[in-house]
Amino acid sequence: MMNAANAPWIRLCEVDEIPRLGSRVVERPSGNLAVFRTAQDKVFAVQDSCPHKNGPLSQGIVHGESVTCPLHGWQIGLEDGQAKAPDEGCVRRFPVRVHEGIVYLDLS
Repeated sequence: MMNAANAPWIRLCEVDEIPRLGSRVVERPSGNLAVFRTAQDKVFAVQDSCPHKNGPLSQGIVHGESVTCPLHGWQIGLEDGQAKAPDEGCVRRFPVRVHEGIVYLDLS
């Protein structure tokens, strides 16, 4: 159960509203987030901007626990935000949790 101790967490959507192997964009003035759902229903949230040339990761292909940027093929780990070798760089990650089928984000 979500309570006052969990105040930074905001309700985003139901997990089923994010397509498997797809994403949902959260628009923010400070930069959009991409919230991904894997084939195993794990949910991750990262900055929606590839560290290479700011490609929209939300439009990339999800495979395992990674996403491939649609612009130049960089692979970004969703768990750690790190680009896969030989590429270097990272994206900011955001805490996410699923409780009773609802996705919550901590944007603090």
